[in-house]
Amino acid sequence: MVKADRPAKKAAPSPKAQDAAPSTPIAKPASKAVKAKPSPADLPAVVLTGNTKVDKAAEAKRHQKAKQIEQRMAKKKLKSQLKKRTQKTKVRTAKAAAAGGEAGEASNPSSALPASVTSKKSSSSAAAATLKEDDSKLFAAPSIAAAAAAKPKKVSKIGTAAELALTAPAGFKNKEKVLVLSTRGITFRYRHLMSDLLQLLPHSKKDNKLDTKNDRGVINEVADMKSCSSTVFFEVRKKQDLYLWMSKCPAGPSVKFLVNNVHTMAETKLSGNHLRGARPMLSFHKAFDEQPHLQLLKEMLTQVFATPRRHHKSKPFFDHVLSFTIADDRIWFRNYQIITPADGKKAGPGPAISLVEVGPRFCMNPIKIFAGSFGGATLFENPNYISPNAVRSAAKKAAAGKYKNKIAAREKRKTHVGEHPAVRGELDGLFAGEGDSDMGSDDFEDSE
Repeated sequence: MVKADRPAKKAAPSPKAQDAAPSTPIAKPASKAVKAKPSPADLPAVVLTGNTKVDKAAEAKRHQKAKQIEQRMAKKKLKSQLKKRTQKTKVRTAKAAAAGGEAGEASNPSSALPASVTSKKSSSSAAAATLKEDDSKLFAAPSIAAAAAAKPKKVSKIGTAAELALTAPAGFKNKEKVLVLSTRGITFRYRHLMSDLLQLLPHSKKDNKLDTKNDRGVINEVADMKSCSSTVFFEVRKKQDLYLWMSKCPAGPSVKFLVNNVHTMAETKLSGNHLRGARPMLSFHKAFDEQPHLQLLKEMLTQVFATPRRHHKSKPFFDHVLSFTIADDRIWFRNYQIITPADGKKAGPGPAISLVEVGPRFCMNPIKIFAGSFGGATLFENPNYISPNAVRSAAKKAAAGKYKNKIAAREKRKTHVGEHPAVRGELDGLFAGEGDSDMGSDDFEDSE
């Protein structure tokens, strides 16, 4: 047997080794191999060269030592975990006592400490007692999961409820994503409006222009492929009318708006400015709570324009306000920047926070609300809605009637003058020379 860091020595073979060893002598290596310094865990290991046999007793001793080291490491790890759990329990109990006013006393010091224990000495002694009490149970456990499962029972109902409220995971996570797309034939103004909305909605996804204008059910499939739960669809007709669809895919509901008074950010050139991707504050007019269809519109606008919390493309603060106001049965959209003093102090008697408009601006006139996505049963229909085609037709009729009215007025004037001739007075032609001209003409006729 040859050790790694000492010269070779001739070892006395055991009786079993003599029976098993061959009669031929052991061949020595040609040259001494240079090996790295072994780690402390590998010190008992035996290096085999040639036909040298492994010493079973030394190998068993090495395995036993390694097992002891692993057990000490596991015991140390469990102690640290128990200490951390005790500290977390103290913090949760203190929070529950502060919130409820009275914290229940626990029988086991490892689960919760009494409210009277305030000094470091008492808390450390309670933790030491807990470690000593649970040492035998935890160290005998085969895994960390089994040690964590053996939790002490709580006596106080208030402390238990408070701890559950603090440690319970969040049951809902907002994963709202909005698909934004348009039809072909969109004008430059409406295209800029769509790009402005994409900047205001960091949780939005853009898709290619839609070829068809009749089969809107394809949009639900596109939203499914993009993993979007809402859709904002810009439908442009005759290259002048913009219809804005908002839909919850794929079950609905959906609403169709007529958009008027569009002013983009580049067009208005307002002085307000806010960071891109910041979460907005939504402000709704009080009239949204008065009628059922307006309550539904408020909920849909909230889900579309509210940026989800902790979205990877959003910034975790609020620096602008999206305002939705109802006037003349229409929804008016405005975007304002929130400006606060640089030092955070109120400078004068006025309000400390001011609003500056950023843009864009537009007005949405609701037409219909459907139960499904881009169709279905009609839940609401605006009785005061007038289509832009009817407005243009009335304007053309008014322009065409203007010439007809002019011709009719001229004919009416001629008829009136013919029916009511002016009466000539005695001195009407005195200064015009009409009397002299008449006399001269009569004399000329007599001379002929």
